[in-house]
Amino acid sequence: MKSMQIAIDGPASAGKSTVAKILANDLDYVYVDTGAMYRAVTLAALKAEIDPNDEQAVDALLPQVEIDFKPGTPVQLVFLNGQEVTEAIRSDEVARNVSAVASYAAVRTAMTDLQRKIADNNGVVMDGRDIGTTVLPQAEVKIFLIASVKERAERRYKENQAKGIDTTTTLAELTEAIEHRDYLDSHREISPLKKADDAVELDTTGLSIDEVVERAKSIIAERA
Repeated sequence: MKSMQIAIDGPASAGKSTVAKILANDLDYVYVDTGAMYRAVTLAALKAEIDPNDEQAVDALLPQVEIDFKPGTPVQLVFLNGQEVTEAIRSDEVARNVSAVASYAAVRTAMTDLQRKIADNNGVVMDGRDIGTTVLPQAEVKIFLIASVKERAERRYKENQAKGIDTTTTLAELTEAIEHRDYLDSHREISPLKKADDAVELDTTGLSIDEVVERAKSIIAERA
């Protein structure tokens, strides 16, 4: 099969990252976690004691932000300015503020440029909110993953409990946070969360990861 660009979009906790990682591994493609990039910028702002809602201050911080990915087991490792932040970027504080940071034009331009550079030289599986519409509009395969808010909140809650992070956040609070994130992502001015016209919608509600992966592979095979 020829190398392709595979774009996987969808709302928070729809299963994008999990599915994208498995597909990249099975296809021997590069996996690009775009959400981790925006989370890393958000973490950088918080570490610098910058209000994530202060767009000018966040923009001014960008030249000092260096993001790298390295292979890891069981997950890909994320580095911010040389420091591993794989778990830190998944904190509740980062999750609450990442939508604001990801809405800034300068941040999106910087991250999009980096994402396109990676995709130019590799077969890639890239997941995010605007991959098929903005970052890789020419991607051969575009999949838009969705799931009910209830199921997405339950997934995130179980994941946090298993990892021992944000254990004080209740399921109800997570449900509310995901609904709020959906609204912010869908209504932001720049590159809002939106299904590309040529994307295939895949509802993951009630499906196992293996079932979602198999359906995604069928979609990919149709375009190979």
